[in-house]
Amino acid sequence: MYDNILLPVDGSPAAEESIPHVFGLAEQYDATVHVLFVVNTNRDTVGVIGGTVLDALEQEGQQVVDEVVERGNERGIEVVGDVIRGSPHEAIIEYAEDNDIDVIVMATHGRTGVERVLLGSVTERVVRTSPVPVLTVRASE
Repeated sequence: MYDNILLPVDGSPAAEESIPHVFGLAEQYDATVHVLFVVNTNRDTVGVIGGTVLDALEQEGQQVVDEVVERGNERGIEVVGDVIRGSPHEAIIEYAEDNDIDVIVMATHGRTGVERVLLGSVTERVVRTSPVPVLTVRASE
């Protein structure tokens, strides 16, 4: 049922909580886990922080990805990782389409009201536009 599982990560505690769920699915279905960190380069962000900071974020993302890959490999799970630049929800969808992903597993913070409107939700955008099922894991804030 699931041969390729996508786990977008951002280094947050919420994303960390999705890892056991992804590893459990991968073990159950003998699936490959794709760990993806997206360095946000939407036009507002790039104008404010510039290239040097984006390079630093890319390095940080690689560390996060490498750690998850290592943890999966230690459990005997095939895990591949990638760090890409782009608008997070668009990059996640594009990666899923390009890599034959069967399911995306993402954390959700459960924000509501003004906070949700102001901050938006990458997970919500992915859920609305994904061509494949999206499993959301509620973070225990």
